[in-house]
Amino acid sequence: MSKEFFEAVKLLEEEKGIPAEYLYEKISGAIVVAAKHDYNGKDIVHCDIDPEKQKIKVYARKNVVEEIEDPDTDLTLEQAQLIRKSAKVGKTIDIPIKTKNLGRIVAQTAKHVIRQGIREAERGKMLREFQSKNQELLSAKVSNVDPVTGNATLEIGKNEAMLPKAEQVPGEVLRAGDSIKIFVVDVKEGTKGPKIMISRTHPGLVRRLFETEVPEIFDGTIEIKSVSREAGSRTKIAVLSKDEDVDPVGACIGPRGQRVSNIVDALGGEKIDIVKYSDDPAEFVAAALAPSDVCEVEILDEGAKSCRATVPDGQLSLAIGNKGQNVRLAAKLTGWKIDIKPESGFYEG
Repeated sequence: MSKEFFEAVKLLEEEKGIPAEYLYEKISGAIVVAAKHDYNGKDIVHCDIDPEKQKIKVYARKNVVEEIEDPDTDLTLEQAQLIRKSAKVGKTIDIPIKTKNLGRIVAQTAKHVIRQGIREAERGKMLREFQSKNQELLSAKVSNVDPVTGNATLEIGKNEAMLPKAEQVPGEVLRAGDSIKIFVVDVKEGTKGPKIMISRTHPGLVRRLFETEVPEIFDGTIEIKSVSREAGSRTKIAVLSKDEDVDPVGACIGPRGQRVSNIVDALGGEKIDIVKYSDDPAEFVAAALAPSDVCEVEILDEGAKSCRATVPDGQLSLAIGNKGQNVRLAAKLTGWKIDIKPESGFYEG
């Protein structure tokens, strides 16, 4: 085997991070498979690669017998002694395989294995990169949008990932060249390489945007207790301060509303309600129904987590929201089933 082959493997190990042992093992296995064809697929062919001596040895190990039962696996003593004089019946003998095709097989196999090794190494590197970013917020650039499916191909660093139409914010129009924020929902190893699930509709995107914009969340002074979201329309986020001198809602809004404004811009104009979390379910539900005022919250069944919120007559539609969105998001945020009742007891017709 040529010296160049071993040098190429060494270079791949240094530049691409593919272990030489891995390549030699793959090449050896592929050579054995190819050479076994001459023995009707019998498992008697071996291949030893010695990088120190820069040699590849391919041989068939046959049984030395008195009478041949299988010509693929057996040799008579006379045949064996032509190869090695010390051969004995009951022992095995290694026969070097030298066929005119072996050089070509080795070359083709080496090329294929090296190409495959590079692909696997690059996929592994990509997988590790994305796994380290799992559940994180990333910046991405739109490289193109499929006009039929609406799926967008994104550039994330040196890698590419697809943002399905279903994971895009409803009503948002993405164009090639746009810079957007995405959330890495999950990273799995697939048959064709890493499968990266990314989203702009996931509540985790809002959570990470607040961590980025609000230092008090990042340093742990303020905790995000829950997030409920209907992407492209409205999000509710419940926050709690671990320092009584820090107002959690005010910190998230920021000076002159700048912090929440930056998040709204990143989400394409999505409305955001920031509410103060409370361990008291009645207080929490009342806060979650913002921007509506709430007169009182009555706990109906603590086990079933159901309650009734009474609101001023003039704010009934505000509390319920367009197509029930406000009360639906409040219920998701708190984990309570919420029945809305007007203060007068009479529902507007």
